[in-house]
Amino acid sequence: MSHNYLDKTILIIDDNPTNLEVLCGALDGHGYDILVEMDGYSGIEQAKNNKPDLILLDVMMPEIDGFETCQLLKEDPTMKEIPVIFMTALSETENKVKGLQMGAVDYITKPFQQEEVLARIDLHVRLCKVTQELAEQKNKLEDMVQERTVDLTQALKELKSAHLTLVQSEKMSSLGQLVAGVAHEINNPVNFIHGNLKHLTEYTDNIWQVLNFCQENYADNDPRMGELMEELDMEFIQEDFPKLMSSMKLGVNRIKQIVVSLRNFSRLDEAEMKAVNVHEGIDSSLLILHHRLKANAEKPEIKIIQDYGELPNVECYAGPLNQVFMNLVSNAIDAVEEKGEAGQIIIKTHTLDNNRIEISVKDNGIGIKPTDLDKVFDPFFTTKPIGKGTGLGLSISHQIITECHGGTLIGFSQPGYGTEFVIKLPVHQEKTMTVVPQSSSQYQQLLYA
Repeated sequence: MSHNYLDKTILIIDDNPTNLEVLCGALDGHGYDILVEMDGYSGIEQAKNNKPDLILLDVMMPEIDGFETCQLLKEDPTMKEIPVIFMTALSETENKVKGLQMGAVDYITKPFQQEEVLARIDLHVRLCKVTQELAEQKNKLEDMVQERTVDLTQALKELKSAHLTLVQSEKMSSLGQLVAGVAHEINNPVNFIHGNLKHLTEYTDNIWQVLNFCQENYADNDPRMGELMEELDMEFIQEDFPKLMSSMKLGVNRIKQIVVSLRNFSRLDEAEMKAVNVHEGIDSSLLILHHRLKANAEKPEIKIIQDYGELPNVECYAGPLNQVFMNLVSNAIDAVEEKGEAGQIIIKTHTLDNNRIEISVKDNGIGIKPTDLDKVFDPFFTTKPIGKGTGLGLSISHQIITECHGGTLIGFSQPGYGTEFVIKLPVHQEKTMTVVPQSSSQYQQLLYA
């Protein structure tokens, strides 16, 4: 991630030398002047003397903690406008609310993740810069308003885009963590069952041998054995038991396949770009949405047609790309459900040439009006009823495909007949491609990998 804010000063207030070393290392080479203090009082004095552009403030410190330090900073008219970002391992909501109420603009959670730190600092330095420009423009002549409006609109668009990316990446990170957590919790007992089914089969085979031996050799000596065998219907049980064991094995294997699909969707261990099987990502997304495809009393079944071609592994950010598949299929389901008829979604893939593949998601839902189709990739624009759509899914998907992967995402639609979204992706990425913003949890996975 590049930064263009030369001569911007960051003041770090933290009593932990290790934290200071990590932060200074992360910010080194990104165009910032770094000031360091190890307690609240020294930090306040440093801020008075040098007026930093942003303050990174630790919460847990001796003498006065970060909350009290922030309060003193905000009470001073000369320093109250300096943005403060808290650094803390405290994740409780009440601690975050307390800090924000005291005037902090954001939180960075320990352990520090370099890309997250840079992304948040970049966002708030940019916001501070825009705010300063707005204040300066108030004193200029009215004939400059129109010219400055263009610049401010662009700045606002950039801010919305940055904020949108951070919010959505955190949202998908939470979903990914949930999916990965569920998969992990399911996997342990399933492996236990799977491992013991083999032993159970062996033990029951041995028991049947003993029972058969007893029946053959001692049934005549004790008529009660024959009566008991007949009462319990042991002949049926002996015939049905292998079928029961086979069904249990099939069920366990199915659960194991579901766990693998859930892990493929979350991709928490793949924060870097790497070559992956695109079909696995699509299948994982379909598994997550499978409950929405079934028929019930309120809606008919939605049929999925998977027309997969031969695809090479594609260099990509697997997690964000799975997010795109999830958004497109979910929107297709919404469109079919709104039409209220039995519908279908066709997912087709094929290779275009030596370095490009194409993926299309086509539904036979309500379709999109031509005037709306031109705006579907705009942030916060939605064709769904109020409360059912945020207008973020397609915007984020377009950004992931175009900016992070150098591909294209185009929509085609005919109102009343359906919509098709077509993705074209390069198989091999150029080294200069934009790095996709990662969430804090994904950074942590990368750090401890």
